[in-house]
Amino acid sequence: MTNFTLRPARPADVPAIFGMMTELAVFEKLEHMIVATEAMFQDALFGPHPACECLVGVEQDDVPVTFALFFHNFSTFLGRKGLYLEDLYVKQDHRGKGYGKAMLVQLARLANERGCGRFEWSVLDWNENAIGFYQGLGAELLPDWRICRVTGTALTQLAR
Repeated sequence: MTNFTLRPARPADVPAIFGMMTELAVFEKLEHMIVATEAMFQDALFGPHPACECLVGVEQDDVPVTFALFFHNFSTFLGRKGLYLEDLYVKQDHRGKGYGKAMLVQLARLANERGCGRFEWSVLDWNENAIGFYQGLGAELLPDWRICRVTGTALTQLAR
């Protein structure tokens, strides 16, 4: 990993991040759910009211080959903010080099530096490789929790 560096994303990285997000959606068989655009990512990361942050991993050419998009949430039980990892992706031809672990270690450091009470993320139940990887790093899968989501028309209806 001598030619690998982690750094905060820059506005010029948005096309590469968006491309990797699209690759991730294809891997997860969820590409039909993409409605985001590069412009939306640009605004979410670097607009007047950023909604999230992004860490990228680059090799010697400074082109991102991995990204981790994250934001803060809050735990009422802990009374502290947490760090939530929305997506982490390593390009196919860069896997097996320790880049994913390096990203998670850096995010854990960031969570500690920011006084977060926890660092968490979700994983698809069929992704056994990722589950094993995360458990090997000390992550606990929470079997009693399910994600609830309201989007699109259902969100509009609920808001009425």
